[in-house]
Amino acid sequence: MTEQEQAPLRCGFVAIAGRPNVGKSTLLNRLLGMKISIVSRKPQTTRNRIVGISTRDDYQVVYVDTPGIHGREARQLNRMLNRNAVAAIQGVDLVVFVVEALKWTDDDALVLERIKASGLPVIAAVNKVDLLKDRDAVLPYLQELSQRHPFEAIIPMAASRGVNVDPLEPEIARRLPRSDVFLYPEDQVTDRSERFLVAELVREQLMRQLGQEVPYSATVEIERFRNERGVAHIHAAILVERDGQKAIVIGKGGRQLKEIGQRARHQIEQLLGRKVYLELWVKVREGWSDDERALRSLGFEEG
Repeated sequence: MTEQEQAPLRCGFVAIAGRPNVGKSTLLNRLLGMKISIVSRKPQTTRNRIVGISTRDDYQVVYVDTPGIHGREARQLNRMLNRNAVAAIQGVDLVVFVVEALKWTDDDALVLERIKASGLPVIAAVNKVDLLKDRDAVLPYLQELSQRHPFEAIIPMAASRGVNVDPLEPEIARRLPRSDVFLYPEDQVTDRSERFLVAELVREQLMRQLGQEVPYSATVEIERFRNERGVAHIHAAILVERDGQKAIVIGKGGRQLKEIGQRARHQIEQLLGRKVYLELWVKVREGWSDDERALRSLGFEEG
């Protein structure tokens, strides 16, 4: 028996939770050293539970990047996102609660309330400290945060730049349950399929390239995905709810859709490691975001 086989292993599930737009997906990507969860400046970019797996010699952390928990539930999609996030918290061994430095909102309080109800150990990740003009205000904020809950640890960081992220995973690992084996193969980084990740990368460009309203009424469905002579041929449908939104996504002379496709194709080629032929269509499917049956057919999980 080798030393590694004799050494005690630790393995478990960790939810990355917080309100929308605090940097949960950015933190997950930084912890994994690769991009598996899409990011944008717009809140509620993450719509599904994204699992990322980090394996070291003596531990394996299975991260769950959850949709942002929020108080306003205007549509069925919003209600489903909240249920998914709460369900994810209930099924893990530890929670990383992400907040934005010097900010505390009603949604932050709502998330912490949900976490407290779980009874799980919690580490607070105070993100975006690099954006602060007054660095001296950080310490009072950390002290105030420590009064809100007996956190296992509080770590100020800047996930987008990788500042002080390194101390987080060791804090997580030593609180995981002991295990005889890892849950996933050591070279596996996510449990999501290539089709899912590709659809997310197209949706990321919708979030980044379009205005405030359209991305929340749009989703992406992969209709065809085949590999042929080292080239991935992908046909994807962008679903919107109204004809006016379709016109915005396509743009004058098709320029907006072409830009979205070009940027998405570049990201997909980086993900797949091969040349990609990407074809996009825009289709109208009225009321999909407020129709529970339609949401399920499009692959949204029910928490």
